[in-house]
Amino acid sequence: MTSRATEAPPVQAPDNPGLTQAEAERRLVRYGRNEVAPPRPTPLYRRVLAQLRDPLIMVLLGAALLTVAIGDHPDAVVIGLVIVFNTAVGVAQEVRADRAVAALSALSAPHARVLRDGAVHEVSAALVVPGDTLLLGEGDIVAADADLTDASALLLDESTLTGESEPVDKAPGESVSAGTVVVRGRGTATATATGPGSALGRIAALLDGGHDPTPLQRRLASLGRVLAVVTIALCVLVFALGLLRGLALSTMAVTAISLAVAAVPESLPAVVTLALALGARRMAARGALVRRLPAVETLGSVSVLATDKTGTLTEGRMVVQHVWTPSGAADVSGSGYQPHGELTRAGRTLTPVELRPLQELLTTAALCNDASLKPPQPGEDAWSAVGDPMEAALLAAAAKAGCPPQAELHRACPRIAEAPFDSLRKRMTTLHHLPDGNVLVCLKGAPEAVLTPLVLADPPELLAQAHERAAALAAHGFRVLAVAGVERLLWSRPVAEAEQGLHLLGLIAISDPPKAAAAATLAACRDAGITSVLITGDHPATARAIAERTGLVHDGEAGEVLTGPELAAAPDTDLTGVRVFARTDPQQKLDIVHAWRAHGAVTAMTGDGVNDGPALRQADIGVAMGARGTEVARQAADLVLTDDELSTVVTAVEEGRRVYDNIRRFLVYAMAGGAAEILVMLIGPLLGLALPLRAGQILWINLLTHGLTGVAMGAEPVAPQAMRRPPRPPDQHILAAGVWQRLLILASAVTAVSLLAGLAAQAMGLPWQSVLFLTLLAAQLGVALGLRARLLTRENLFLPASVSGSAALAMAALHVPALQSLLGTEPVGWTGVWLAAAAALAAFVAARLLRGAFRRKA
Repeated sequence: MTSRATEAPPVQAPDNPGLTQAEAERRLVRYGRNEVAPPRPTPLYRRVLAQLRDPLIMVLLGAALLTVAIGDHPDAVVIGLVIVFNTAVGVAQEVRADRAVAALSALSAPHARVLRDGAVHEVSAALVVPGDTLLLGEGDIVAADADLTDASALLLDESTLTGESEPVDKAPGESVSAGTVVVRGRGTATATATGPGSALGRIAALLDGGHDPTPLQRRLASLGRVLAVVTIALCVLVFALGLLRGLALSTMAVTAISLAVAAVPESLPAVVTLALALGARRMAARGALVRRLPAVETLGSVSVLATDKTGTLTEGRMVVQHVWTPSGAADVSGSGYQPHGELTRAGRTLTPVELRPLQELLTTAALCNDASLKPPQPGEDAWSAVGDPMEAALLAAAAKAGCPPQAELHRACPRIAEAPFDSLRKRMTTLHHLPDGNVLVCLKGAPEAVLTPLVLADPPELLAQAHERAAALAAHGFRVLAVAGVERLLWSRPVAEAEQGLHLLGLIAISDPPKAAAAATLAACRDAGITSVLITGDHPATARAIAERTGLVHDGEAGEVLTGPELAAAPDTDLTGVRVFARTDPQQKLDIVHAWRAHGAVTAMTGDGVNDGPALRQADIGVAMGARGTEVARQAADLVLTDDELSTVVTAVEEGRRVYDNIRRFLVYAMAGGAAEILVMLIGPLLGLALPLRAGQILWINLLTHGLTGVAMGAEPVAPQAMRRPPRPPDQHILAAGVWQRLLILASAVTAVSLLAGLAAQAMGLPWQSVLFLTLLAAQLGVALGLRARLLTRENLFLPASVSGSAALAMAALHVPALQSLLGTEPVGWTGVWLAAAAALAAFVAARLLRGAFRRKA
């Protein structure tokens, strides 16, 4: 007579009735809500003040006050509008990103089942208090640190805390941590710590401290200080020279302030903000949600990408990839838990004879199994696992081999007894009735627990061969299961006694395989000069295998795998010389990020678990996974990937480089124009042009060149080779790498053609001041078109349109009576127009030649 299963019985509620509701409420007041790093909404005024603290905005505020003081209200209004636009766009982007993250958080808000007043209640996890009795079941998120009082076949996924992808068995008396997930079995536990006192809370405590300024913010702050000093010095010089020539004090005061506004590229904040906002919008459309606008540009500076393994480089799902039997081996194709794929040997499909032993192996594994596969639900496109992910992977492999479906197997061979898997025995055994009345014994487990004469009756040579094969597979990062079975006539003794005299059916190699795009993504990073580093809590062999399969490391290239314990034992190790870290804890992730930053690198850190939160906050760019990421990770990050794809980071880096290139391009254009205006005012009088430009004319030129045209430059498409060049050095000045040389050359060219046109007009008896005004403006517009990375592109038609509009408004200043009166201009005739057009063409050619020369030099 056979005995019914020792199937895991339901965990009974403990004899005590749990806390009373009144006591739970008192403890809630005492210990606080069970929340870790709850998002705190930033007041609107703080957001606005943060935007106004930008150095260039502060320069503009000073210029606005000066224009108001001298009664130049139109220019004060223009400058004020630029400030308001910049502030509004920056604040709006931050608010939009915070709302999107809040929506992601609401989707993942956990609940808990607790025993109170002798009854089971489902409450928000935030209301769990120390002393609560937690009832744990499959799929539950553990709401607090707790001690297990009872457990049955309990298996927990602790990857959010440890980074290790393999679930862990838990037994009564052991502790469980908040944030971990029950993947199999049931249990009861007494909550011991909540909120900041939990393991999750202790990790979150490492998140305190604000964000450091981004590289762009540091560079623009430095530039703002330099511009302020230079501008004041030049304006004082112009003011003094004018007084020495006998010009009126009021005239020179207005002229000096006008030059100050001209020298400061006041639309730079607008250009920067628009470029960042457009970059953030493009990134959001491609699955990357920017939480802080300056982070868009910082991505373009990234030189080190520190990535975790599970779910980032890998699929985050267990998959059978290789099977071995004494008669032959096979590779298994397919991804995820989808029961679609095939078994091949050396790239060819197996014959029915070759397939038969493999089917016997996988059928046995499917019978000795408590998981099931869940087909895609409406709105989903992937199969999912119910129960232990490893066992679900065995079911998918059995389906790929053509084995009968699990339900059909259980109908034909019903389970009559079992010995569940536990961490001591490291194996699981099930007994099944066969149609002929015999009993089938199915066993699977760790190779060291199965490949032994105590379990198997096979020859020693076969066991040695299987041991060697299992070791080779484990060295390649696979989790290896050995499967055995035997058919017996009758069985009425305990299940454990059936685990003798079995025959080895084979080995199954399971792993969390790399994503299809992982290798291409890391190759793109390598092409862009970005160093990739793998940091995981997983086994060293697994980490090394994934690093090699994705191309993160190659033979002979920084191939050492450094583990957390090794790092703790040798804290002086140069962390920048290692590319793969395994068995790391949260503090060690922080140490790795700090080491790279101290080395001068701009770091991006990806992660999804609670254990990743501190490193995400401390990295220059923290990148969190939106779909599967924890709340702590999302709140600590600068960038949230809504599609959980690492390739989206490469897209974001490209957008960051595009933004930075556009900002530098605008600086060359705007500062060359401002310098040309100052040089014209300084050199013109020496050549006989007494007052080259009036204050109103300077401001009109500035408005048309730095207004829509300047802002349009922030929307230029990415340069063709943007991702084929190394990242810029983090300490590089924004005007370095040939920018200031190009700026000075273009300023000289624009000054020269403008003064030549003015002198020619004076010699021909034309209104030379109006010709000089038109020429200086046209030459700057020629530079704007000449600096384009893609001259004839259709991606940014706003730029040629704005140039055309600015040219039309320049002509209007010469012919519209109201503007003539305001600006002191007059018509210049066709000769003056041709002089301006020739100057624009010359400036355009100079910009193209300079661009080509500096690109070849780079």
